[in-house]
Amino acid sequence: MKDCKITFIGGGNMARSLIGGLISDGFNPQHIHVSDPEPLCLQALGDKYPINTYSSNLKAAQNCDVLILAVKPQQLQSVVKQLAAEWRSDTLLISIAAGIRLDDVSRWLEHDDAAIVRAMPNTPSLVQAGATALCANDFVSTPQHELAESILRSVGLALWVEDEEKMDAVTALSGSGPAYFFLIMEAMEFAATEMGLDAETARLLCLQTAFGAAKMALESEESTATLRERVTSPGGTTERALHELEDGGVRGLFENALVAAALRSRELANQLGEDNA
Repeated sequence: MKDCKITFIGGGNMARSLIGGLISDGFNPQHIHVSDPEPLCLQALGDKYPINTYSSNLKAAQNCDVLILAVKPQQLQSVVKQLAAEWRSDTLLISIAAGIRLDDVSRWLEHDDAAIVRAMPNTPSLVQAGATALCANDFVSTPQHELAESILRSVGLALWVEDEEKMDAVTALSGSGPAYFFLIMEAMEFAATEMGLDAETARLLCLQTAFGAAKMALESEESTATLRERVTSPGGTTERALHELEDGGVRGLFENALVAAALRSRELANQLGEDNA
């Protein structure tokens, strides 16, 4: 991977995170090229990393081995169509634009045999603690699979999903998931302040508890259900609290929330996949 040329179309937060992760992993910054229409964005990137920056997408994309589309979903169709005329068949295209399906990208590119990977990173990728699901079309080679995974792994966990239809479930779980945990922490902090803790103490205790629970779950071979049972003493405070949550229908609420998010993901994919006039 260290000898390939990687081009980012779009220099926003996710691109910056990936660039930082790649460089931290030892990737040569001189092999990284970024295009963005905003001069201030390019200046900020150039000041932080010794990479190559461009205002032209076509110039940035010349002779690249990997092209990463890091633009907003609403912009992706026009960007892909702009690149189509000079597309090289040996280039790997990775789209991190939420909701855009592989077939739609291929159609806009007008190259039926283009190697395309769709990736769904989440916002913790901005602090190198992300969770990314990837799926590929049939033209992505084994080395390209490995290359795509290594790039996304620079900002956290990277897993492959064989069936693209499952990306809606991925969006509902890990894509939107950080907001669910933020809401839970927000509610816990509020409850703690209502019981008399000052806001900063409530915040720090809540955040460290969330971090510690996630770390325990990651490092344990036990299921989350088993871990929950082990910290729930019969007749104790945790058991009483969990009874309140269960009686309030917390499991059903989460199921409904994820189903709603997945359905919305499918609706947006249909809208974003329509050809512009």
